[in-house]
Amino acid sequence: MEAPAAPHDAGDLQLTVTAPDQMRELGRRLAKLLRAGDLVMLSGELGAGKTTLTRGLGEGMGVRGAVTSPTFVIARVHPSLGDGPPLVHVDAYRLSGGLDEMEDLDLDVSLPDSVIVVEWGEGKVEELTEERLQVVIHRAVGDTTDEVRHVTVTGLGERWATTDLSVLSA
Repeated sequence: MEAPAAPHDAGDLQLTVTAPDQMRELGRRLAKLLRAGDLVMLSGELGAGKTTLTRGLGEGMGVRGAVTSPTFVIARVHPSLGDGPPLVHVDAYRLSGGLDEMEDLDLDVSLPDSVIVVEWGEGKVEELTEERLQVVIHRAVGDTTDEVRHVTVTGLGERWATTDLSVLSA
């Protein structure tokens, strides 16, 4: 990964990822910052690397089960193999009802004891907590084999105000 660009504000970090293995490694590094009660929202085009990042996150958290896209089951819970929190991986792509539909998943019940990662959660999960980490992955679209991804990590709320996100670029 290249060194981050200058942050837009105290809560933003810009990274460039050039291969899927680097996206997984970013997930492993991110796992070291997370704790029970954290919500991570992942945004990006289809094929941007959201699930690859979450796979690395699961590896870093030491959870059970292969992290795969939960598109058709909506949510998967990966219990910790140690004493860490479980990882709840949600794919909200097929959910159109906003927070009402998300409430059926009882994420608010899981949040205090888990790390919840939501793909495609914009406009659907923000009301769960004001403190969240937003990860936006941009990639070239169209007929391209370009593996370059531009990742913006933004910490929102008091939880992330004092967290040094620059460790993600190490």
